[in-house]
Amino acid sequence: MGQLILDVDTGVDDALALMLAARHPDWNLRAVTCVAGNTSLEGVVRNTITVLDAVGATSVPVAAGAARPLLGEPHDAGHVHGSDGLADLGWPPSTRAPAAIHAVELLRREILASPEPVTLVPLAPMTNIALLLRTYPEVATNIGRIVFMGGSASAGNASPVAEFNVWHDPEAAQIVISSGLPITMYGLDVFYSAAVEAPDIRLLLEADDAGCRLSGQLLSHLARVNGDDFRLTSPGSAGLGDAGAVCAVIDPEGLTTSRLRVEVSLSTPLTRGQTVVDHRTKASETTLPHGYLSQDSIEVALDVDGPRYASLFLDTIRSHDGN
Repeated sequence: MGQLILDVDTGVDDALALMLAARHPDWNLRAVTCVAGNTSLEGVVRNTITVLDAVGATSVPVAAGAARPLLGEPHDAGHVHGSDGLADLGWPPSTRAPAAIHAVELLRREILASPEPVTLVPLAPMTNIALLLRTYPEVATNIGRIVFMGGSASAGNASPVAEFNVWHDPEAAQIVISSGLPITMYGLDVFYSAAVEAPDIRLLLEADDAGCRLSGQLLSHLARVNGDDFRLTSPGSAGLGDAGAVCAVIDPEGLTTSRLRVEVSLSTPLTRGQTVVDHRTKASETTLPHGYLSQDSIEVALDVDGPRYASLFLDTIRSHDGN
């Protein structure tokens, strides 16, 4: 069984990713760590535990981590995720308390205790992960790979060129991307291509299982907020977003990647947080002195089998429904 840890800023699509990870039979969700991003750190912890409890994953430890980026000021995304970060559904909050340790300590503990290398899936600003790698570099020996949702090889969303998670803490993203670990960037280039169609959302809403109904409500919210986006498969559908990165862990054959050099822009306001992806295949004036083409390259997702991932998500979420 694969060993999995998620780092989240829950978040509507983070919630979908949590439910998928908790319910898939081939993966052991060892822990979930929280960071400020889509909403406040307190809200992220509350939402994360609520979602895990809704799908019966009450034994998965959850810990609070960084409440702000390494250098910049925090920014939320309430215009997408609602004022509470969970679509303002009024879903009954869990009474379970988070672990009484910092997220970085929980990450260290669970990674080093794992019987096999852990797949680490950051779905949020990578502040916690950067702090982990800088504070406890020995964990790298038991991290099999990092699959992060963030960045873009084309356009951005938080700015014309920067994706929100990387833009929120670009210094942290650069630390992780340049760590030398096996990394896959699941960015905006594939983010919208895995989507659940309106009829499937309605079926989830009608299910007996609480987890199915919650996922249906969250997807309905995304369809209202983003359902007219031209990048979605059809009007009224809802993108899986962060859950697509978990799909890529479960079923990597559904993702097309290319090994490319990626660097995060840390300077001017216009490009801060941009993931500068080097698509060049031949040496040039800027690469000849430094050997850039062979250094710091990671797997960058450029295409995805969207229907395949939508089916994977639905089959997994419905696996506990009595209908």
